[in-house]
Amino acid sequence: MSNDPVPHESSSLHHLAEKAHRQPKLLTKGEVEELAHFVLKGAEGATEEQKEIAKRALRNPEGIESSDITALATQILTRK
Repeated sequence: MSNDPVPHESSSLHHLAEKAHRQPKLLTKGEVEELAHFVLKGAEGATEEQKEIAKRALRNPEGIESSDITALATQILTRK
């Protein structure tokens, strides 16, 4: 058994957010969509700007800017 108190899904999402923060343009379409879904559905404390970025990412994940991906990742990495 793992000593990690964080559920697998949260741990996986955190790992994805770290990857997005370091190398946002290397994310796949699916990874960008996963970040956007979390910000829209499960992220407490997401700003309106982050929610708008997430909506744009879901409409066109391949057209999202690096800075926008980083903003989504930052929301996940800074949540408590």
